[in-house]
Amino acid sequence: MGCFFSTSFSKKVKTPGYEDPTVLASETPFKVSEVDALYELYLKLSNSIIQDGLIHKEEFQLALFINENQKNLFADRLFDLFDVKRNGVIEFGEFVRSLGVFHPNAALGDKIAFAFRLYDLRQTGYIEREELKEMVSALLHESDLFLSDEMIESIVDKTFKDADTKDDGRIDEDEWKAFVSQHPSLIKNMTLPYLKDITMAFPSFIARTEVEDTYV
Repeated sequence: MGCFFSTSFSKKVKTPGYEDPTVLASETPFKVSEVDALYELYLKLSNSIIQDGLIHKEEFQLALFINENQKNLFADRLFDLFDVKRNGVIEFGEFVRSLGVFHPNAALGDKIAFAFRLYDLRQTGYIEREELKEMVSALLHESDLFLSDEMIESIVDKTFKDADTKDDGRIDEDEWKAFVSQHPSLIKNMTLPYLKDITMAFPSFIARTEVEDTYV
């Protein structure tokens, strides 16, 4: 895989959907040098299984340390949100802009909105009870926490009791914002601290995976 990667896509031959780092830096919390570092990471991820310079769902799941043969609702939903163009792959610009929401300096409103869309599985503009139950179950499974169906139902009931202030059996975006403002821990995972110093955080990852590639 390492040899194929080095000959298929290099820094000189840009991937499909490549965008100017200066433009991306102006639209996200990242600096130009950090966007460049993200491009190095993107190259690795987008050629980890299918060598075409685009991140496919299997590669995205692999990056999240999820078995690509195992269906995972959380990974699927994240992929769908990163795939803004809805063309089945994540392009470089989509990758940077979506990751930007997880930056410590990203606007709180952007984090809250992204989390809302994450739970709004059927994209109706509301979080329905069944959607919340499905996502809670998926997140618990992802954390290797297994609760009984009764306990999960209890979590969902409590959430709707507190968040569904209009009492119409669904949570709209305004209700979600109010609920999260009272329970900020709900979007704690929407911030990845290492993104604040990405030029230091990712080169070591890249170096390690390239060494591993030589033994594949």
